Amino acid sequence: MDTPTMKYSNHGLNIRRIREGKRMKQETLAERIGISQSALSNYENKEQLDNETIEKIAKGLEVPVDAITCPTEETPLNIIGTQTITDNATGNNSNTVYGYYPTFNPIDKVAELYERLLKSEQEKVVLLEKTVDKLAGKK
Repeated sequence: MDTPTMKYSNHGLNIRRIREGKRMKQETLAERIGISQSALSNYENKEQLDNETIEKIAKGLEVPVDAITCPTEETPLNIIGTQTITDNATGNNSNTVYGYYPTFNPIDKVAELYERLLKSEQEKVVLLEKTVDKLAGKK
């Protein structure tokens, strides 16, 4: 299969640039498209790839095939600028913080911090009560 390309187009280099622009590791992209990390590394080192491989990688990167085969100077900016983030828990897209995928629920962390602060304050109250009782007993 011949891949329509422009003379300067290096498929492997374009894939790597897009992947790095999205702050994605090789392992992550490889897992998304069902290949090994070393196979993806080999693809990124090739100048030309077949259409089927390009389509699979473009889908994994969530970019159009043209971004890999016929990039322009504006392509990287457009890919990064229009990047949407999928909330892994709900599947919702949002244009919030780029590349931020917490492995915890931030609300749970806030609640945990609040509980620790509350416990600390309760311990202070107990200590103060003991101190007041001692002082009151001495007088």
